[in-house]
Amino acid sequence: MTAGYIVGSLVGSFAIAYLCDTFVSDKKAFGGSIPKTVSDKEWLKATDAKFQAWPRTAGPPVIMNPISRQNFIVKSTE
Repeated sequence: MTAGYIVGSLVGSFAIAYLCDTFVSDKKAFGGSIPKTVSDKEWLKATDAKFQAWPRTAGPPVIMNPISRQNFIVKSTE
């Protein structure tokens, strides 16, 4: 019986959170609009090309693993 209340309240909480999120962000409850930098695909391509063109001045490339907060050095397969 207690588990039913817990599960029911969790489901209800997630439903209310989803509805509030949808109303505020998608329906623009407080006004505003989607920025051009988010909706424009050409802007995304140009920004990505700019970041890829920057020269690396640091050491070898690393992959950051945010879950374990460790850095792993990527070794080339060549």
